[in-house]
Amino acid sequence: MKIVVVGTGYVGLVTGTCLAETGNDVTCVDCDGTKIDILNRGQIPIYEPGLAELVARNAAGGRLQFTTDLAAAVKNSRLVFLAVGTPPADDGSSDLSALWSVVEQIAPHLHPSCIVICKSTVPVGTNAKLAERLKELTGRDVDVASNPEFLKEGMAIDDFMKPDRVVVGARRPEVVEVLSDLYQAYLRTDKPLLAMSPESAEMTKYVANALLSTKISFINEMANLCECAGADINEVRRGIGHDSRIGFAFLFPGVGYGGSCFPKDVRALAALARANGIEPSVLDAVHAVNERQKSVLIEKIERHFEGRLSDKSIAVWGLAFKPGTDDIREAPALRLLDRLLEVGATVRVHDPEAMSNVQAVYGNRLIYCQKRDDALLGADALAICTEWKQFLHPDLDEVRRMMRQPVIFDGRNVYNPRRMREAGFTYYSIGRPAVIGT
Repeated sequence: MKIVVVGTGYVGLVTGTCLAETGNDVTCVDCDGTKIDILNRGQIPIYEPGLAELVARNAAGGRLQFTTDLAAAVKNSRLVFLAVGTPPADDGSSDLSALWSVVEQIAPHLHPSCIVICKSTVPVGTNAKLAERLKELTGRDVDVASNPEFLKEGMAIDDFMKPDRVVVGARRPEVVEVLSDLYQAYLRTDKPLLAMSPESAEMTKYVANALLSTKISFINEMANLCECAGADINEVRRGIGHDSRIGFAFLFPGVGYGGSCFPKDVRALAALARANGIEPSVLDAVHAVNERQKSVLIEKIERHFEGRLSDKSIAVWGLAFKPGTDDIREAPALRLLDRLLEVGATVRVHDPEAMSNVQAVYGNRLIYCQKRDDALLGADALAICTEWKQFLHPDLDEVRRMMRQPVIFDGRNVYNPRRMREAGFTYYSIGRPAVIGT
């Protein structure tokens, strides 16, 4: 099947590559010529495990192409996926300007049998507006389907190739049938394709991300309460997680969520609620708790050093908003970096993948360490913001030797407090009693 994917960000590039992997003829289009040049040179502009190899294989096989020529790509295509960014506007609502621009450009070139499929995360009702605008531009009815993505950065390939479910919002059964045929290759273990109205499909994406965000903010607020009450959040989460109604997923305390989806989607859903006369009390609380949580590690550091940080050197392990990606959008680590620089601390940072993205923002204000342990040299404290596997089992004797002071602020609870006590560290984590070294 001839397919066009408009947008080569995380969603678009993964979607196009995985569709090519099952034999489709896929052209990925982007207005960013530099990004397309990078892809045509056999490189990829983002870090996603396994994606580079998949892009190379399908490009070499002639099933995957990259271009800036949207009109030529769309001509005679059976499916056109829209995977452009919908960033938050000032009021939290989604900025759809890029989406509407693409619609204007593709309309004159759409084949009469073409189906336009929206993968971008958009407010409820956008599908209907897209169909209406395309009819105005083409003079005929154009099938527009909603097909939200549920990809986790760092696991996007597996999520696409082995989905929990595929959601399709369409008004005609014939459209559902076409997309069912397309996705059948990925649903061979009897995972469902869920056909519903476009409005329900659009809402499903927002509600899923908002609920996961709610779980994170809830466990973080309970972790903060545990610290005040003398309880251990890890013991508490074990106590609740074995309840089959609750489970363990997304109940890991830390320094808050970030990335391109959860923060944006929570705010967008809240904006949608307000536009419909509903006060989004829960959503507002989820966002507020997360914003506060991003400062928890900062507060612990300032309290330990009694506010005197101008002469301190702080090592930071982990800059991406989560492991498995180089994405630093709304990453909690950035809040920490901003504050440490503000108070005059020297900051030595390391991340396996996100260093160049951070350097593009902070320039020479940070010391960038290509090796994990180099960040520890002469450090008065280590702060951990991302739970990369490379951070889980350091040589604690060597860590202590390299640091000026054996103090660790663990924003992801990656270490066992008992082990840290035995190793002689002063150790602060999230929702657990502090360990004060000697």
